[in-house]
Amino acid sequence: MSVHSPAASPDVGGRARFAMPATPRPPTPGSAPSAVESPRKKGTEGPAPINDSGPESALGPSERVVRGRLELCVSVRGGRSVASRQFHEGALRVLRPHYLDQSGQVCYVIVNPGGAFLGADLFVVDVEVEAGADLLLTTQSATKVYRTPGSFAEQRMHVRLGEGTRLELLPDQLIAYREASYRQNSRISLHPTSSLVMAEVVTPGWSPDGGVFRYEELRLRNEIHVETGEESRLLALDNLLIRPPLGDVTGLGFMEGFSHLGSLVVVDPRVDQQLADELYHVTREHDAYTGVSLTNSVGGTTGLVLRSLSNSTDELQNLLGSLTSVLRERWYGQGPVNLRKY
Repeated sequence: MSVHSPAASPDVGGRARFAMPATPRPPTPGSAPSAVESPRKKGTEGPAPINDSGPESALGPSERVVRGRLELCVSVRGGRSVASRQFHEGALRVLRPHYLDQSGQVCYVIVNPGGAFLGADLFVVDVEVEAGADLLLTTQSATKVYRTPGSFAEQRMHVRLGEGTRLELLPDQLIAYREASYRQNSRISLHPTSSLVMAEVVTPGWSPDGGVFRYEELRLRNEIHVETGEESRLLALDNLLIRPPLGDVTGLGFMEGFSHLGSLVVVDPRVDQQLADELYHVTREHDAYTGVSLTNSVGGTTGLVLRSLSNSTDELQNLLGSLTSVLRERWYGQGPVNLRKY
């Protein structure tokens, strides 16, 4: 059970539920959501159960049909990272690996041949990065969620990062169309010496009446644990809930008149207040409203959560690209990510 700080607001209507750290570091202007909770015993597997409140569904969690499953394990061989285990079935798979530079970092691209998520679809992704390995994971194109009448589409991701590993999770934008309901539940377990960078853009899809918030629900939950000896301690719980039919999500205190949302999560021993300030300064060069906050430190590592609001997918992608480029150059001497997908 989660133990949130008193600052947490209730999960009601069209509001997002955010919980701040109980004893946070000083945030930069416009703080972003994060949370801590009591230590858990090591060995807790898989994403936390998903609450089925919200749009009614005739299918319980155990009855949902898995439309696609992907398992990927990356390890080091011959001085570079390679897949040591790979499995896929249904509407999920990865393209052949490629290397963007001479660093040894391997890049895999997730493909959904079906092209979109539909009602009651469930996709399961399991990723493990073994000691010393370096993985860049992205998608071939945008994740599109179409109408899901009477149900919701769902993705569950479980990520495990070993000692001294690195994962950059940089998918294309998530697009929710009219009458769409989507839930994304990610559980990430990492070693105190590993490095995690996750970036995501959420955008409303086209609707016949031109409205921008015509989807039913978006739930995005990231639960990040640090494995310290015999304990698994929660570093951050980043929970976003948008339900346009239950309230105006465009006003003050929520989307602030914007329609697109960008998020960046960084967990690394090198994260500190100075880095948060520098990244926030970079965001001021873009047409977006941004806030940054830090988590508490657990086992010598710290998390950073950044939220940006805009009316443009391209603007948010450029902003997040600028931020990840700063980290890549400073920490690894690498250039910006150039995947040339389009």
